[in-house]
Amino acid sequence: MPGSRGAATKPSGSDHEVLVVAGREVSISNPRKVLFPKPRYTKLDLVRYYLAVAEGALRGAGGRPNMLVRYPNGIAGEFFYQKRAPESRPPWIEVVTLRFPSGRTAEEVVPRDAAALAWLANLACLELHPHPVRAEDLDHPDELRVDLDPVPAVKWAQVRKVAGVVAAALRDFGLTGWPKTSGSRGLHVLVRIERRWGFAEVRRAALALAREVERRAPKLATSKWWKEERHGVFVDYNQNAKDRTVASAYSVRPTPDARVSAPLAWDEVDVADPADFTLATMPRRFTRLGDRHAGIDETPGSLEPLLELSERHEREGLGDAPWPPHYRKQAGEPPRVQPSRARAAQHPLIEIGRAKRKQDALAGLKRWKARHPKAAAHLTPSDVLVDRMRGRSSLWTRVRVNLRHVPVKLRPRQERLDPDEKTLESS
Repeated sequence: MPGSRGAATKPSGSDHEVLVVAGREVSISNPRKVLFPKPRYTKLDLVRYYLAVAEGALRGAGGRPNMLVRYPNGIAGEFFYQKRAPESRPPWIEVVTLRFPSGRTAEEVVPRDAAALAWLANLACLELHPHPVRAEDLDHPDELRVDLDPVPAVKWAQVRKVAGVVAAALRDFGLTGWPKTSGSRGLHVLVRIERRWGFAEVRRAALALAREVERRAPKLATSKWWKEERHGVFVDYNQNAKDRTVASAYSVRPTPDARVSAPLAWDEVDVADPADFTLATMPRRFTRLGDRHAGIDETPGSLEPLLELSERHEREGLGDAPWPPHYRKQAGEPPRVQPSRARAAQHPLIEIGRAKRKQDALAGLKRWKARHPKAAAHLTPSDVLVDRMRGRSSLWTRVRVNLRHVPVKLRPRQERLDPDEKTLESS
């Protein structure tokens, strides 16, 4: 397991340990609680991991307000999002007040040093979810985020190819991209930008970039917001909307093997395997190679070329694209209606089930396919829509099926949801 840099252990009871990190005492409660059942990684292992990679983790999430994603009973248990910093916290934990699109406000944690990372890990925060702004300037992002999200059944090799298209497009627009695995199936490209534009302009630039990537590789990538219209790798421009966060570099993800979001050099993208980067292996890589994103702050770029592209798109009839569902309707936004509802005959969708856990929702899909094998035989991977739905403090999964490729005579009717966790209806 990873060692911890600059940390000493003080004598303590069996139910907690006290680490001295950067001159601060950090109490670790239930240090032997298992968070990852298969490899038996404990909360103390998580703490020591973040101490081992603290320099890199702080480069990605430090000095920024962070939303907390907590797994108090490990990855097999319930997890929740926490925007508000716990009221019971050490005086040296910095917070800053954020105002959200809903009008609500919250004090969020701003980690500044390794001790803050250890304190967050003690809360069973596996992932670091920073906003793309610095605590000193909450209105002007200094980072544009390119989130490459493959639709079901799309392989990692295709994600790599789209990443190469993103890299070339960024260079053509005078920007520098810094790639990292998401720790799941996708890849993120981070772009440091000058702090001159607000969230709406950064999102416009991200949308223009997504459309440009789709233009250059129409068979590989898409900028379509609605899942039923997507194919290949979705370039998620809406990750740049205000209040959206992504797991930052070195974040530990809730996967059985404890994968982490790994910063890469561009020449590693074509050979990297996301499974190679875990809580156990990343500290050794960090010791051997250092932080692959060490120079990320040295080249902030201008969004002016992308904003000029956005203006050209608008002149050509490509205006705004849909925003996430919980945002207020925006000026110039197209109707926020799923294409299948607007063109029911072309995109006949049925909903299969809803569940708190993704595996439970997918189990319902398996049962549906067993009941309707003839219809299931006509489905393509892109016809199965697995939606991660975000409530105010939790995520849940919805599964739908697009019957567009199923002959009309074989199309099943909408059935009762299976599973049907009705408490999620209002999330």
